[in-house]
Amino acid sequence: MKISVWDTYVHRKDGKTMHFDILVPSTMEEKESIFRYGREYLSSKPFQTAELSSKECKFCHMEHAPDAIADIINKKGYYILEMENCE
Repeated sequence: MKISVWDTYVHRKDGKTMHFDILVPSTMEEKESIFRYGREYLSSKPFQTAELSSKECKFCHMEHAPDAIADIINKKGYYILEMENCE
């Protein structure tokens, strides 16, 4: 599966900056849906964060997803790859 990688940096209320990627099918072009996926992910966290918008979330590149990630994207519509300060 070919996917789009959206590089995302969101400030936490404790001063740290979260870095995560939102992975979606390469055919998805609806930015607001991608931002909604990011907001859904942020709402699952036990700490408060700033808002997520086009300033924090930008298209980075396309790549082929491993089978395990592709399976999750097929079921859920997206996958979050946590990079920094996501815990």
